[in-house]
Amino acid sequence: MPPRPAAPRLTPRRTGLGLAAVSLLLLTGCFAESSGTASAEGTGGTTDARIRAAMMQPPRSALSPFSDDAFKLSRWSTGETLVRLDEAGDAQPMLATEWEQLDETTWSFTIRDGVTFHDGTELTAQNAADSLARAVAAEPAPRILDGVEMEVTAEGDTVRVSTAEVDPLVPQRLSSPQLSILAPAAYEGTTVTPVGHGTGPFELTSLDGTSGATLERYEDYWGGAAAAAGIDVSFVPDGTARAAALRAGEADVVESVPVGQAAQVDEDLLTEVPMPRTNTLYLNTEDGPFTDPALRAAAREALDPQSLVDGVYEGRADTAAGLLGPALPYAAAGRDTDEYRQALEGRAAAGDPAGQKITIGTFTDRAELPEVAVQVQQQLESAGFEVELDVREYQYIEADALEGDFDAFILSRATVLDSGDPVAYMVSDFGCDGSFNLSQFCSETVDDALTAAEQATPGEERRQAILAAEAAILAEDAAIPMLHERVIQGEQSGVEGAARDPRERELITAETTAAE
Repeated sequence: MPPRPAAPRLTPRRTGLGLAAVSLLLLTGCFAESSGTASAEGTGGTTDARIRAAMMQPPRSALSPFSDDAFKLSRWSTGETLVRLDEAGDAQPMLATEWEQLDETTWSFTIRDGVTFHDGTELTAQNAADSLARAVAAEPAPRILDGVEMEVTAEGDTVRVSTAEVDPLVPQRLSSPQLSILAPAAYEGTTVTPVGHGTGPFELTSLDGTSGATLERYEDYWGGAAAAAGIDVSFVPDGTARAAALRAGEADVVESVPVGQAAQVDEDLLTEVPMPRTNTLYLNTEDGPFTDPALRAAAREALDPQSLVDGVYEGRADTAAGLLGPALPYAAAGRDTDEYRQALEGRAAAGDPAGQKITIGTFTDRAELPEVAVQVQQQLESAGFEVELDVREYQYIEADALEGDFDAFILSRATVLDSGDPVAYMVSDFGCDGSFNLSQFCSETVDDALTAAEQATPGEERRQAILAAEAAILAEDAAIPMLHERVIQGEQSGVEGAARDPRERELITAETTAAE
């Protein structure tokens, strides 16, 4: 963490903390005083208790909603969007109560009555449209709008959204925290200030640089007052310090406890949340040994993902049955069909590596990947390959990987991007014109499947098309999914109602409470 002007005063919520634990927290300088206590009203009402949250990364852009900082605004329930996503990734009402598609490129969203921003301004269709228009005009554009031409206007009590091309995912796009609706006063020139300008159950009242933030219950929240009195946020990049805070009772909710620290924490305080992130071995299909489908099949047969889960991730991951993991509940069910199985029946049989030399690249930025690479090397060598590893920092290896300089590349890849939909990831990684095609892969069959998925209507039709595209990709062995990662979330005993969200959009909600 960056140095602070002075260490915070600690008032432990629970008595009897060991001196060593308190000393460690003083050294890390991260946790705010907790002044509240639970009221006697019990669940269902408001309390005086505050929630102390330890977040992994400090803001990079002063909490601008146009950046990845937007996900902090949503995880603290201070910034809200027109729609939200349910577990299946389908759009549900939020600041918009309903919507309809007027034509192929135009959508209309009806704005909820009775909503006020934290500065007291009323939410109207006009200021909602103005807020979205600011995002559309931002430079650089929010990632969710990358490559999307969009125009936003107000029509009575509705917001009208028009796109240059047909886009069935417009409602899902508008669920991105990067399109949070903020009060008009939040915008001044190119600067966006979310402090005091959201619509959620908690009002962001202060941001202390990269050290912490404070939020208070917004009594006039349209959905009813939050249970907790507020949130005291500390930014704690050091994973050891976050785990120590959980052990010592100095944080109520902790983001991302490192796997290596989990054994030091009471298991009852940990929750493992499946992430839409897959650890995958991409095979170069354009140049080198893996142009041969039989050798790609040999690599697939040689790998033992369970040993990676057990050895590297200490059992805190899921072996991969496909590109998409348990964070997408429909994926497993979608594979249990005759159509899916038939798509894989034509995969090439494994050939004999016969000492083929291959180079595998990966990077050090994610701590587990170098160890994964070593185990993959051993498994492939046992099958008859001769393997050399090239491990660097990501910034020094990405360009070479994209150029196809490796025979294989190990990547921890997010499979669900900002719209909550995996099609963009599949097109990027496996489409003939994909911008992140590490496998240098091009297949007319796969491109046709991806096009069908892109054009499918959100819901069951789109989910079936997504699984059909996954099967087409796996049938070519362009990439071998190995495991799906989990994030370990810490929750102090007595915490109730904290969100366990694979998309990392929600954390502290209006229902979250922390007891004595």
